[in-house]
Amino acid sequence: MSAAAPLRDTPPAWDLSDLYAGPDDPQIPADLKRALGLARAFAGRKGTVCGLDADGLAEAIADYEALGDLSGRIGSYAGLAFAAHASDPAIAKFYGDVQERLSEIGTETLFFELELAQIPDAELEAALAAHGGLARYRPWLETVRAFRPHQLAEDMERLLYEKDLTGSAAWGRLFEETVASLRYTVRGEALTGPQALNLLSSSDAALRRDAAAALSATFGDQARTFAFILNTLAKDKEIDDRWRAYPEATSFRHLMNQVEPEVVEALRRSVVAAFPQLSHRYYRLKARWLGLEKLNDWDRNAPLPRASDEAIGWNAAKDIVLGAYGGFAPRMAEIAGRFFEKNWIDAEPRPGKSGGAFSHGTVPSAHPYILMNYLGKSRDVMTLAHELGHGVHQTLAAKQGLLLASTPLTLAETASVFGEMLTFRALLAAAPTPRDRAILLASKVEDMLNTVVRQIAFYEFELRFHAKRRQGELTPEDIGAIWLAVQKESLGPAFDFSAGYANWWCYIPHFVRSPFYVYAYAFGDCLVNSLYALHEEAHPDFVAKYFAMLEAGGSKRHKALLAPFGLDASDPAFWSRGVAMISRFIDELERDAALLDGGG
Repeated sequence: MSAAAPLRDTPPAWDLSDLYAGPDDPQIPADLKRALGLARAFAGRKGTVCGLDADGLAEAIADYEALGDLSGRIGSYAGLAFAAHASDPAIAKFYGDVQERLSEIGTETLFFELELAQIPDAELEAALAAHGGLARYRPWLETVRAFRPHQLAEDMERLLYEKDLTGSAAWGRLFEETVASLRYTVRGEALTGPQALNLLSSSDAALRRDAAAALSATFGDQARTFAFILNTLAKDKEIDDRWRAYPEATSFRHLMNQVEPEVVEALRRSVVAAFPQLSHRYYRLKARWLGLEKLNDWDRNAPLPRASDEAIGWNAAKDIVLGAYGGFAPRMAEIAGRFFEKNWIDAEPRPGKSGGAFSHGTVPSAHPYILMNYLGKSRDVMTLAHELGHGVHQTLAAKQGLLLASTPLTLAETASVFGEMLTFRALLAAAPTPRDRAILLASKVEDMLNTVVRQIAFYEFELRFHAKRRQGELTPEDIGAIWLAVQKESLGPAFDFSAGYANWWCYIPHFVRSPFYVYAYAFGDCLVNSLYALHEEAHPDFVAKYFAMLEAGGSKRHKALLAPFGLDASDPAFWSRGVAMISRFIDELERDAALLDGGG
Protein backbone atom coordinates (compact mmCIF):
# COMPACT_ATOMS: atom_id res chain seq x y z
CA MET A 1 0.00 0.00 0.00
CA SER A 2 1.36 3.40 -0.96
CA ALA A 3 0.15 6.83 0.03
CA ALA A 4 0.45 8.08 -3.52
CA ALA A 5 1.47 6.85 -6.95
CA PRO A 6 5.11 7.77 -7.69
CA LEU A 7 5.64 10.97 -9.61
CA ARG A 8 8.00 11.21 -12.55
CA ASP A 9 9.32 14.50 -11.21
CA THR A 10 9.61 15.98 -7.76
CA PRO A 11 7.40 18.92 -6.74
CA PRO A 12 9.43 21.88 -5.50
CA ALA A 13 10.00 23.35 -2.06
CA TRP A 14 9.96 27.13 -2.08
CA ASP A 15 12.84 29.57 -1.75
CA LEU A 16 11.99 32.24 0.84
CA SER A 17 15.28 34.11 0.45
CA ASP A 18 13.55 37.06 -1.22
CA LEU A 19 12.22 37.74 2.28
CA TYR A 20 15.05 36.51 4.51
CA ALA A 21 17.93 34.03 4.23
CA GLY A 22 16.68 31.92 7.12
CA PRO A 23 15.33 32.09 10.67
CA ASP A 24 18.82 33.01 11.87
CA ASP A 25 19.26 35.83 9.33
CA PRO A 26 20.63 38.81 11.33
CA GLN A 27 18.46 41.09 9.20
CA ILE A 28 15.36 39.81 11.03
CA PRO A 29 16.29 41.17 14.48
CA ALA A 30 17.62 44.31 12.79
CA ASP A 31 14.31 44.86 10.98
CA LEU A 32 12.34 44.12 14.13
CA LYS A 33 14.38 46.72 16.00
CA ARG A 34 13.92 49.26 13.20
CA ALA A 35 10.18 48.57 13.03
CA LEU A 36 9.82 49.03 16.79
CA GLY A 37 11.70 52.33 16.57
CA LEU A 38 9.49 53.55 13.75
CA ALA A 39 6.38 52.41 15.64
CA ARG A 40 7.41 54.29 18.77
CA ALA A 41 8.10 57.41 16.72
CA PHE A 42 4.74 57.03 15.02
CA ALA A 43 3.10 56.78 18.43
CA GLY A 44 4.04 60.43 18.94
CA ARG A 45 0.93 61.22 16.89
CA LYS A 46 -1.29 59.63 19.52
CA GLY A 47 -4.14 61.92 20.50
CA THR A 48 -3.59 64.24 17.52
CA VAL A 49 -5.13 62.36 14.58
CA CYS A 50 -8.51 64.10 14.74
CA GLY A 51 -6.74 67.45 14.51
CA LEU A 52 -4.47 66.70 11.54
CA ASP A 53 -4.94 68.72 8.36
CA ALA A 54 -5.11 66.99 4.95
CA ASP A 55 -1.32 67.03 4.46
CA GLY A 56 -0.68 65.72 7.96
CA LEU A 57 -3.25 62.96 7.58
CA ALA A 58 -1.81 61.88 4.22
CA GLU A 59 1.70 61.78 5.70
CA ALA A 60 0.53 59.76 8.69
CA ILE A 61 -1.22 57.18 6.51
CA ALA A 62 1.86 56.87 4.28
CA ASP A 63 4.08 56.27 7.32
CA TYR A 64 1.61 53.74 8.71
CA GLU A 65 1.55 51.89 5.38
CA ALA A 66 5.36 51.80 5.15
CA LEU A 67 5.65 50.44 8.69
CA GLY A 68 3.01 47.82 7.85
CA ASP A 69 5.03 46.70 4.84
CA LEU A 70 8.17 46.28 6.95
CA SER A 71 6.51 44.40 9.81
CA GLY A 72 4.37 42.45 7.33
CA ARG A 73 7.50 41.19 5.57
CA ILE A 74 8.86 39.81 8.84
CA GLY A 75 5.52 38.28 9.81
CA SER A 76 5.08 36.74 6.37
CA TYR A 77 8.46 35.05 6.53
CA ALA A 78 7.82 33.64 9.99
CA GLY A 79 4.36 32.40 9.02
CA LEU A 80 5.58 30.78 5.81
CA ALA A 81 8.51 29.10 7.57
CA PHE A 82 6.10 27.74 10.19
CA ALA A 83 3.66 26.47 7.53
CA ALA A 84 6.48 24.62 5.78
CA HIS A 85 7.75 23.01 9.00
CA ALA A 86 4.88 23.25 11.50
CA SER A 87 6.06 20.36 13.67
CA ASP A 88 9.67 21.58 14.01
CA PRO A 89 10.06 22.88 17.60
CA ALA A 90 12.78 25.34 16.61
CA ILE A 91 10.65 26.82 13.83
CA ALA A 92 7.63 26.93 16.12
CA LYS A 93 9.67 28.87 18.71
CA PHE A 94 10.95 31.25 16.03
CA TYR A 95 7.40 31.84 14.83
CA GLY A 96 6.14 32.44 18.35
CA ASP A 97 9.00 34.83 19.18
CA VAL A 98 8.39 36.85 16.03
CA GLN A 99 4.67 37.05 16.76
CA GLU A 100 5.44 38.42 20.23
CA ARG A 101 7.72 41.11 18.81
CA LEU A 102 5.20 42.05 16.13
CA SER A 103 2.50 42.30 18.76
CA GLU A 104 4.71 44.75 20.66
CA ILE A 105 5.10 46.81 17.48
CA GLY A 106 1.39 46.67 16.70
CA THR A 107 0.51 47.83 20.19
CA GLU A 108 2.37 51.10 19.56
CA THR A 109 0.26 51.90 16.48
CA LEU A 110 -3.07 50.53 17.63
CA PHE A 111 -4.35 54.01 18.40
CA PHE A 112 -4.17 55.16 14.78
CA GLU A 113 -7.13 53.33 13.28
CA LEU A 114 -9.15 53.95 16.42
CA GLU A 115 -8.59 57.70 16.11
CA LEU A 116 -9.16 57.66 12.34
CA ALA A 117 -12.60 56.25 13.00
CA GLN A 118 -13.41 59.17 15.31
CA ILE A 119 -12.71 62.00 12.83
CA PRO A 120 -16.01 63.83 12.22
CA ASP A 121 -17.48 62.93 8.82
CA ALA A 122 -17.54 66.52 7.53
CA GLU A 123 -13.88 67.12 8.45
CA LEU A 124 -12.74 63.91 6.78
CA GLU A 125 -14.71 64.69 3.62
CA ALA A 126 -13.11 68.12 3.46
CA ALA A 127 -9.63 66.60 3.81
CA LEU A 128 -10.34 64.01 1.10
CA ALA A 129 -11.56 66.74 -1.23
CA ALA A 130 -8.50 68.90 -0.58
CA HIS A 131 -5.78 66.28 -1.07
CA GLY A 132 -5.66 63.98 -4.10
CA GLY A 133 -3.09 61.65 -2.54
CA LEU A 134 -5.30 61.22 0.50
CA ALA A 135 -8.44 60.61 -1.57
CA ARG A 136 -7.08 57.33 -2.94
CA TYR A 137 -7.30 55.89 0.58
CA ARG A 138 -11.04 56.49 0.79
CA PRO A 139 -11.99 52.77 0.47
CA TRP A 140 -9.60 51.82 3.27
CA LEU A 141 -10.80 54.67 5.44
CA GLU A 142 -14.41 53.61 4.87
CA THR A 143 -13.54 50.08 5.99
CA VAL A 144 -11.75 51.34 9.11
CA ARG A 145 -14.64 53.63 9.98
CA ALA A 146 -17.24 50.91 9.44
CA PHE A 147 -16.06 49.43 12.75
CA ARG A 148 -16.58 52.67 14.67
CA PRO A 149 -19.83 51.49 16.36
CA HIS A 150 -17.96 48.44 17.65
CA GLN A 151 -14.84 50.09 19.05
CA LEU A 152 -13.97 49.91 22.72
CA ALA A 153 -11.97 52.37 24.78
CA GLU A 154 -8.34 52.50 23.67
CA ASP A 155 -6.93 50.91 26.83
CA MET A 156 -9.33 47.98 26.39
CA GLU A 157 -8.42 47.65 22.73
CA ARG A 158 -4.76 47.61 23.69
CA LEU A 159 -5.32 44.95 26.34
CA LEU A 160 -7.25 42.71 23.94
CA TYR A 161 -4.62 43.17 21.24
CA GLU A 162 -1.74 42.24 23.53
CA LYS A 163 -3.58 39.28 25.07
CA ASP A 164 -4.45 37.83 21.64
CA LEU A 165 -1.06 36.07 21.65
CA THR A 166 -2.15 34.04 24.66
CA GLY A 167 -5.77 33.88 23.53
CA SER A 168 -7.21 33.01 20.14
CA ALA A 169 -3.83 33.13 18.36
CA ALA A 170 -2.38 30.64 20.83
CA TRP A 171 -5.31 28.24 20.43
CA GLY A 172 -4.97 28.52 16.64
CA ARG A 173 -1.28 27.70 16.85
CA LEU A 174 -2.00 24.71 19.11
CA PHE A 175 -4.50 23.43 16.55
CA GLU A 176 -2.06 23.81 13.66
CA GLU A 177 0.84 22.16 15.48
CA THR A 178 -1.36 19.31 16.65
CA VAL A 179 -2.81 18.65 13.19
CA ALA A 180 0.64 18.76 11.58
CA SER A 181 2.00 16.22 14.08
CA LEU A 182 -0.82 13.67 13.72
CA ARG A 183 -0.21 10.37 11.95
CA TYR A 184 -2.82 7.98 10.56
CA THR A 185 -2.01 4.25 10.46
CA VAL A 186 -3.32 2.67 7.29
CA ARG A 187 -2.46 -1.01 6.83
CA GLY A 188 0.52 -0.67 9.13
CA GLU A 189 1.91 2.48 7.51
CA ALA A 190 1.94 5.78 9.42
CA LEU A 191 0.80 8.55 7.07
CA THR A 192 0.52 12.31 7.30
CA GLY A 193 -2.88 13.96 7.00
CA PRO A 194 -2.52 14.91 3.32
CA GLN A 195 -1.31 11.39 2.48
CA ALA A 196 -4.21 9.72 4.30
CA LEU A 197 -6.78 12.08 2.80
CA ASN A 198 -5.29 11.43 -0.63
CA LEU A 199 -6.19 7.74 -0.28
CA LEU A 200 -9.86 8.72 -0.27
CA SER A 201 -9.39 9.31 -4.01
CA SER A 202 -8.04 5.79 -4.57
CA SER A 203 -9.80 3.49 -7.03
CA ASP A 204 -9.50 0.72 -4.40
CA ALA A 205 -12.72 0.86 -2.37
CA ALA A 206 -11.24 -1.21 0.46
CA LEU A 207 -8.26 1.13 0.70
CA ARG A 208 -10.60 4.13 0.84
CA ARG A 209 -12.50 2.42 3.65
CA ASP A 210 -9.29 1.67 5.58
CA ALA A 211 -8.01 5.22 5.13
CA ALA A 212 -11.33 6.63 6.36
CA ALA A 213 -11.23 4.31 9.36
CA ALA A 214 -7.71 5.49 10.21
CA LEU A 215 -8.71 9.13 9.89
CA SER A 216 -11.84 8.55 11.99
CA ALA A 217 -9.84 6.75 14.68
CA THR A 218 -7.29 9.53 15.00
CA PHE A 219 -9.93 12.26 14.89
CA GLY A 220 -11.82 10.34 17.59
CA ASP A 221 -8.71 10.16 19.76
CA GLN A 222 -8.23 13.92 19.38
CA ALA A 223 -11.89 14.96 19.52
CA ARG A 224 -11.81 16.12 23.15
CA THR A 225 -8.81 18.35 22.48
CA PHE A 226 -10.27 19.80 19.30
CA ALA A 227 -13.68 20.26 20.92
CA PHE A 228 -12.05 22.18 23.75
CA ILE A 229 -10.20 24.39 21.26
CA LEU A 230 -13.37 25.07 19.28
CA ASN A 231 -15.46 25.71 22.40
CA THR A 232 -12.85 28.08 23.80
CA LEU A 233 -12.51 30.05 20.58
CA ALA A 234 -16.28 30.26 20.13
CA LYS A 235 -16.70 31.56 23.68
CA ASP A 236 -13.86 34.02 23.16
CA LYS A 237 -15.63 35.25 20.03
CA GLU A 238 -18.98 35.51 21.83
CA ILE A 239 -17.40 37.66 24.57
CA ASP A 240 -15.74 39.89 21.97
CA ASP A 241 -18.97 40.17 19.96
CA ARG A 242 -20.97 41.05 23.08
CA TRP A 243 -18.59 43.75 24.24
CA ARG A 244 -18.43 45.21 20.74
CA ALA A 245 -22.20 45.06 20.24
CA TYR A 246 -22.14 42.93 17.10
CA PRO A 247 -25.74 41.81 16.55
CA GLU A 248 -24.84 38.40 15.12
CA ALA A 249 -21.93 35.96 15.29
CA THR A 250 -21.40 36.61 11.56
CA SER A 251 -21.43 40.43 11.79
CA PHE A 252 -17.68 40.92 12.10
CA ARG A 253 -16.97 38.68 9.11
CA HIS A 254 -19.51 40.49 6.93
CA LEU A 255 -17.97 43.86 7.82
CA MET A 256 -14.49 42.55 7.06
CA ASN A 257 -15.75 41.17 3.76
CA GLN A 258 -17.46 44.48 2.92
CA VAL A 259 -20.62 42.61 2.06
CA GLU A 260 -24.17 43.13 3.23
CA PRO A 261 -25.61 40.36 5.43
CA GLU A 262 -28.64 40.06 3.14
CA VAL A 263 -26.34 39.31 0.18
CA VAL A 264 -24.73 36.41 2.05
CA GLU A 265 -28.12 35.18 3.22
CA ALA A 266 -29.40 35.24 -0.37
CA LEU A 267 -26.41 33.10 -1.38
CA ARG A 268 -26.98 30.67 1.50
CA ARG A 269 -30.68 30.30 0.77
CA SER A 270 -30.09 29.80 -2.96
CA VAL A 271 -27.55 27.03 -2.40
CA VAL A 272 -29.48 25.26 0.39
CA ALA A 273 -32.64 25.31 -1.72
CA ALA A 274 -30.66 23.77 -4.58
CA PHE A 275 -29.22 20.84 -2.58
CA PRO A 276 -31.75 18.40 -4.14
CA GLN A 277 -30.98 19.60 -7.69
CA LEU A 278 -27.22 19.64 -7.14
CA SER A 279 -25.53 17.31 -4.66
CA HIS A 280 -28.46 14.96 -4.06
CA ARG A 281 -28.93 14.41 -7.77
CA TYR A 282 -25.25 14.08 -8.62
CA TYR A 283 -24.43 11.59 -5.88
CA ARG A 284 -27.34 9.37 -6.95
CA LEU A 285 -25.62 9.22 -10.33
CA LYS A 286 -22.26 8.50 -8.74
CA ALA A 287 -23.68 5.60 -6.70
CA ARG A 288 -25.03 4.15 -9.95
CA TRP A 289 -21.65 4.54 -11.68
CA LEU A 290 -19.85 2.83 -8.80
CA GLY A 291 -22.41 0.02 -8.77
CA LEU A 292 -23.53 0.79 -5.22
CA GLU A 293 -26.96 0.97 -3.62
CA LYS A 294 -25.61 3.85 -1.54
CA LEU A 295 -22.32 5.68 -1.23
CA ASN A 296 -20.33 5.48 1.97
CA ASP A 297 -18.82 8.68 3.30
CA TRP A 298 -15.41 7.49 2.07
CA ASP A 299 -16.76 7.20 -1.49
CA ARG A 300 -17.44 10.95 -1.90
CA ASN A 301 -14.15 11.58 -3.70
CA ALA A 302 -13.77 8.12 -5.25
CA PRO A 303 -12.65 8.18 -8.88
CA LEU A 304 -15.17 7.18 -11.50
CA PRO A 305 -15.01 3.71 -13.09
CA ARG A 306 -12.11 3.31 -15.48
CA ALA A 307 -10.91 6.86 -14.81
CA SER A 308 -7.14 7.02 -15.15
CA ASP A 309 -5.16 6.28 -11.97
CA GLU A 310 -1.93 7.46 -13.54
CA ALA A 311 -0.21 10.15 -11.52
CA ILE A 312 0.15 13.50 -13.29
CA GLY A 313 3.73 14.70 -13.01
CA TRP A 314 4.54 18.14 -11.64
CA ASN A 315 5.89 19.43 -14.95
CA ALA A 316 2.82 18.13 -16.77
CA ALA A 317 0.58 19.93 -14.27
CA LYS A 318 2.57 23.11 -14.80
CA ASP A 319 2.15 22.85 -18.59
CA ILE A 320 -1.59 22.16 -18.28
CA VAL A 321 -2.26 25.20 -16.10
CA LEU A 322 0.03 27.64 -17.90
CA GLY A 323 -1.40 26.52 -21.23
CA ALA A 324 -4.94 27.18 -20.02
CA TYR A 325 -3.96 30.55 -18.59
CA GLY A 326 -2.16 31.50 -21.80
CA GLY A 327 -5.17 30.54 -23.89
CA PHE A 328 -7.17 33.15 -22.01
CA ALA A 329 -4.48 35.85 -21.92
CA PRO A 330 -0.70 35.55 -22.44
CA ARG A 331 -0.20 38.11 -19.68
CA MET A 332 -1.84 35.75 -17.18
CA ALA A 333 0.46 32.87 -18.13
CA GLU A 334 3.50 35.16 -17.91
CA ILE A 335 2.65 36.22 -14.35
CA ALA A 336 1.84 32.65 -13.26
CA GLY A 337 5.04 31.40 -14.89
CA ARG A 338 7.14 33.49 -12.50
CA PHE A 339 6.02 31.30 -9.61
CA PHE A 340 7.69 28.30 -11.24
CA GLU A 341 10.74 30.13 -12.59
CA LYS A 342 11.54 31.85 -9.29
CA ASN A 343 10.63 29.01 -6.93
CA TRP A 344 7.73 30.71 -5.18
CA ILE A 345 5.83 27.40 -4.77
CA ASP A 346 6.18 24.76 -2.06
CA ALA A 347 4.36 21.69 -3.40
CA GLU A 348 6.51 18.89 -1.99
CA PRO A 349 4.56 16.64 0.42
CA ARG A 350 6.60 15.96 3.56
CA PRO A 351 6.05 15.17 7.24
CA GLY A 352 5.44 18.16 9.47
CA LYS A 353 4.27 20.44 6.68
CA SER A 354 0.91 22.16 7.00
CA GLY A 355 -1.92 20.51 5.10
CA GLY A 356 -4.22 22.23 2.64
CA ALA A 357 -3.17 24.93 0.25
CA PHE A 358 -2.89 28.70 0.13
CA SER A 359 -1.35 31.62 -1.70
CA HIS A 360 0.02 34.19 0.72
CA GLY A 361 0.33 37.66 -0.76
CA THR A 362 3.04 38.72 1.74
CA VAL A 363 3.52 42.47 1.19
CA PRO A 364 3.50 44.64 -1.95
CA SER A 365 7.27 45.18 -1.77
CA ALA A 366 7.77 41.41 -2.13
CA HIS A 367 5.56 38.86 -3.92
CA PRO A 368 3.16 36.00 -3.14
CA TYR A 369 4.15 32.46 -2.17
CA ILE A 370 2.06 29.33 -2.77
CA LEU A 371 1.88 26.26 -0.52
CA MET A 372 0.19 22.99 -1.45
CA ASN A 373 0.83 19.25 -1.19
CA TYR A 374 1.08 17.90 -4.74
CA LEU A 375 0.37 14.16 -5.02
CA GLY A 376 -0.34 13.85 -8.73
CA LYS A 377 -4.14 13.65 -8.67
CA SER A 378 -6.28 15.60 -11.13
CA ARG A 379 -7.64 17.51 -8.11
CA ASP A 380 -4.07 18.57 -7.34
CA VAL A 381 -3.83 20.07 -10.82
CA MET A 382 -6.99 22.05 -10.10
CA THR A 383 -5.57 23.13 -6.73
CA LEU A 384 -2.47 24.39 -8.53
CA ALA A 385 -4.69 26.31 -10.97
CA HIS A 386 -6.68 27.69 -8.02
CA GLU A 387 -3.69 28.91 -6.02
CA LEU A 388 -1.98 30.37 -9.09
CA GLY A 389 -5.16 32.36 -9.68
CA HIS A 390 -4.74 33.83 -6.21
CA GLY A 391 -1.08 34.50 -6.97
CA VAL A 392 -1.89 36.35 -10.20
CA HIS A 393 -4.55 38.38 -8.39
CA GLN A 394 -2.20 39.28 -5.54
CA THR A 395 0.57 40.22 -7.99
CA LEU A 396 -1.70 42.50 -10.02
CA ALA A 397 -3.23 44.16 -6.95
CA ALA A 398 0.14 44.85 -5.29
CA LYS A 399 0.44 48.20 -7.04
CA GLN A 400 -2.42 49.47 -4.86
CA GLY A 401 -0.10 49.43 -1.85
CA LEU A 402 -0.42 47.60 1.43
CA LEU A 403 -3.64 49.20 2.62
CA LEU A 404 -5.56 48.81 -0.64
CA ALA A 405 -4.09 45.65 -2.21
CA SER A 406 -5.89 43.15 -0.02
CA THR A 407 -9.18 41.98 -1.52
CA PRO A 408 -12.24 41.23 0.63
CA LEU A 409 -12.85 37.49 1.01
CA THR A 410 -16.00 37.76 -1.09
CA LEU A 411 -13.85 38.67 -4.09
CA ALA A 412 -10.59 36.99 -3.04
CA GLU A 413 -11.73 33.68 -4.56
CA THR A 414 -12.68 35.18 -7.93
CA ALA A 415 -9.35 34.79 -9.72
CA SER A 416 -8.63 31.41 -8.13
CA VAL A 417 -11.94 29.85 -9.17
CA PHE A 418 -11.68 31.50 -12.60
CA GLY A 419 -8.24 29.90 -12.99
CA GLU A 420 -9.76 26.52 -12.19
CA MET A 421 -12.50 27.10 -14.75
CA LEU A 422 -9.98 28.02 -17.46
CA THR A 423 -8.00 24.86 -16.74
CA PHE A 424 -11.09 22.69 -16.75
CA ARG A 425 -12.37 24.15 -20.02
CA ALA A 426 -8.99 23.60 -21.68
CA LEU A 427 -8.94 19.96 -20.58
CA LEU A 428 -12.56 19.49 -21.65
CA ALA A 429 -11.86 20.85 -25.12
CA ALA A 430 -8.96 18.40 -25.51
CA ALA A 431 -10.86 15.32 -24.30
CA PRO A 432 -10.31 12.56 -26.91
CA THR A 433 -13.60 10.65 -26.42
CA PRO A 434 -17.13 11.31 -25.15
CA ARG A 435 -16.36 9.11 -22.14
CA ASP A 436 -13.23 11.13 -21.31
CA ARG A 437 -15.29 14.27 -21.61
CA ALA A 438 -17.94 12.88 -19.25
CA ILE A 439 -15.27 11.92 -16.70
CA LEU A 440 -13.84 15.45 -16.82
CA LEU A 441 -17.29 16.97 -16.52
CA ALA A 442 -18.13 14.78 -13.53
CA SER A 443 -14.83 15.68 -11.90
CA LYS A 444 -15.58 19.37 -12.36
CA VAL A 445 -19.06 18.95 -10.92
CA GLU A 446 -17.51 17.32 -7.85
CA ASP A 447 -15.09 20.23 -7.48
CA MET A 448 -17.96 22.70 -7.79
CA LEU A 449 -20.02 20.79 -5.24
CA ASN A 450 -17.02 20.83 -2.90
CA THR A 451 -16.71 24.58 -3.39
CA VAL A 452 -20.38 25.57 -3.29
CA VAL A 453 -22.43 22.89 -1.50
CA ARG A 454 -19.73 21.71 0.90
CA GLN A 455 -18.61 25.21 1.87
CA ILE A 456 -22.17 26.42 2.45
CA ALA A 457 -22.67 23.27 4.53
CA PHE A 458 -19.58 24.28 6.52
CA TYR A 459 -21.11 27.74 6.95
CA GLU A 460 -24.37 26.16 8.10
CA PHE A 461 -22.42 24.04 10.60
CA GLU A 462 -20.78 27.16 12.01
CA LEU A 463 -24.09 29.00 12.27
CA ARG A 464 -25.60 26.15 14.28
CA PHE A 465 -22.50 25.50 16.37
CA HIS A 466 -22.01 29.14 17.41
CA ALA A 467 -25.71 29.55 18.17
CA LYS A 468 -25.72 26.46 20.40
CA ARG A 469 -22.39 27.37 22.01
CA ARG A 470 -23.96 30.56 23.35
CA GLN A 471 -26.16 28.32 25.50
CA GLY A 472 -23.19 26.44 26.99
CA GLU A 473 -20.18 24.27 26.17
CA LEU A 474 -20.65 21.48 23.64
CA THR A 475 -19.27 17.96 24.01
CA PRO A 476 -17.53 16.29 21.07
CA GLU A 477 -20.73 14.28 20.62
CA ASP A 478 -22.80 17.48 20.49
CA ILE A 479 -20.52 18.94 17.84
CA GLY A 480 -20.53 15.66 15.92
CA ALA A 481 -24.33 15.60 15.91
CA ILE A 482 -24.45 19.07 14.32
CA TRP A 483 -21.81 18.03 11.79
CA LEU A 484 -23.64 14.84 10.78
CA ALA A 485 -27.01 16.58 10.52
CA VAL A 486 -25.62 19.18 8.12
CA GLN A 487 -23.69 16.59 6.10
CA LYS A 488 -26.83 14.49 5.67
CA GLU A 489 -28.87 17.51 4.58
CA SER A 490 -26.25 18.71 2.10
CA LEU A 491 -25.08 15.41 0.60
CA GLY A 492 -28.49 13.78 0.58
CA PRO A 493 -30.03 10.32 0.80
CA ALA A 494 -27.49 8.70 -1.53
CA PHE A 495 -25.06 8.41 1.42
CA ASP A 496 -24.59 6.15 4.42
CA PHE A 497 -22.40 7.73 7.11
CA SER A 498 -20.14 5.72 9.39
CA ALA A 499 -20.15 6.43 13.12
CA GLY A 500 -16.59 7.74 12.97
CA TYR A 501 -17.52 10.38 10.41
CA ALA A 502 -19.14 12.37 13.21
CA ASN A 503 -15.67 13.64 14.18
CA TRP A 504 -14.55 14.87 10.76
CA TRP A 505 -15.19 18.48 11.75
CA CYS A 506 -11.93 18.18 13.69
CA TYR A 507 -9.53 18.90 10.87
CA ILE A 508 -11.20 21.91 9.18
CA PRO A 509 -8.81 24.82 9.88
CA HIS A 510 -11.24 27.59 8.92
CA PHE A 511 -13.46 26.79 11.90
CA VAL A 512 -10.51 27.60 14.14
CA ARG A 513 -8.63 30.35 12.34
CA SER A 514 -11.31 32.24 10.42
CA PRO A 515 -14.88 31.70 11.65
CA PHE A 516 -17.46 32.09 8.86
CA TYR A 517 -14.75 32.47 6.20
CA VAL A 518 -16.06 29.51 4.24
CA TYR A 519 -18.96 31.19 2.44
CA ALA A 520 -16.39 33.18 0.47
CA TYR A 521 -15.60 30.04 -1.58
CA ALA A 522 -19.23 29.61 -2.61
CA PHE A 523 -19.48 33.36 -3.25
CA GLY A 524 -16.47 33.15 -5.55
CA ASP A 525 -17.61 30.05 -7.41
CA CYS A 526 -21.10 31.37 -8.15
CA LEU A 527 -19.65 34.73 -9.12
CA VAL A 528 -17.17 33.10 -11.49
CA ASN A 529 -19.93 30.99 -13.05
CA SER A 530 -21.69 34.23 -14.00
CA LEU A 531 -18.45 35.85 -15.15
CA TYR A 532 -17.42 32.89 -17.27
CA ALA A 533 -20.81 32.79 -18.95
CA LEU A 534 -20.17 36.38 -20.08
CA HIS A 535 -16.72 35.37 -21.34
CA GLU A 536 -18.27 32.58 -23.41
CA GLU A 537 -20.81 35.06 -24.76
CA ALA A 538 -17.93 37.32 -25.92
CA HIS A 539 -18.84 40.14 -23.55
CA PRO A 540 -17.21 43.35 -24.90
CA ASP A 541 -13.63 43.89 -23.67
CA PHE A 542 -13.99 41.04 -21.20
CA VAL A 543 -10.25 40.35 -20.77
CA ALA A 544 -9.42 44.03 -20.21
CA LYS A 545 -12.27 44.39 -17.70
CA TYR A 546 -11.19 41.21 -15.92
CA PHE A 547 -7.61 42.44 -15.47
CA ALA A 548 -8.89 45.83 -14.31
CA MET A 549 -10.99 44.06 -11.67
CA LEU A 550 -7.97 42.11 -10.39
CA GLU A 551 -5.71 45.17 -10.43
CA ALA A 552 -8.21 47.10 -8.31
CA GLY A 553 -7.52 44.84 -5.32
CA GLY A 554 -9.43 46.23 -2.35
CA SER A 555 -9.78 49.73 -3.77
CA LYS A 556 -13.35 49.05 -4.92
CA ARG A 557 -16.38 47.26 -3.45
CA HIS A 558 -18.11 44.32 -5.10
CA LYS A 559 -20.85 46.48 -6.63
CA ALA A 560 -18.32 48.75 -8.36
CA LEU A 561 -16.13 45.87 -9.49
CA LEU A 562 -18.98 43.90 -11.03
CA ALA A 563 -20.78 46.89 -12.56
CA PRO A 564 -18.69 46.90 -15.81
CA PHE A 565 -19.92 43.34 -16.42
CA GLY A 566 -23.55 44.23 -15.71
CA LEU A 567 -23.61 41.94 -12.66
CA ASP A 568 -25.04 42.71 -9.22
CA ALA A 569 -24.50 40.33 -6.28
CA SER A 570 -27.28 42.01 -4.30
CA ASP A 571 -29.82 40.63 -6.79
CA PRO A 572 -31.02 37.19 -5.57
CA ALA A 573 -31.28 36.10 -9.19
CA PHE A 574 -27.51 36.52 -9.47
CA TRP A 575 -26.97 33.51 -7.21
CA SER A 576 -29.58 31.45 -9.00
CA ARG A 577 -27.66 31.97 -12.26
CA GLY A 578 -24.44 30.83 -10.59
CA VAL A 579 -26.07 27.68 -9.23
CA ALA A 580 -27.75 27.02 -12.59
CA MET A 581 -24.40 26.38 -14.30
CA ILE A 582 -23.70 23.47 -11.95
CA SER A 583 -27.21 22.15 -12.51
CA ARG A 584 -26.74 22.29 -16.30
CA PHE A 585 -23.55 20.24 -16.02
CA ILE A 586 -25.47 17.61 -14.03
CA ASP A 587 -28.23 17.68 -16.67
CA GLU A 588 -25.62 16.78 -19.28
CA LEU A 589 -24.25 13.98 -17.10
CA GLU A 590 -27.75 12.57 -16.62
CA ARG A 591 -28.27 12.54 -20.40
CA ASP A 592 -24.98 10.70 -20.90
CA ALA A 593 -25.07 8.64 -17.71
CA ALA A 594 -24.59 5.35 -19.56
CA LEU A 595 -21.11 6.47 -20.65
CA LEU A 596 -19.89 6.13 -17.08
CA ASP A 597 -21.69 2.94 -16.09
CA GLY A 598 -19.34 0.16 -15.19
CA GLY A 599 -19.26 -0.55 -11.48
CA GLY A 600 -16.20 -0.06 -9.38
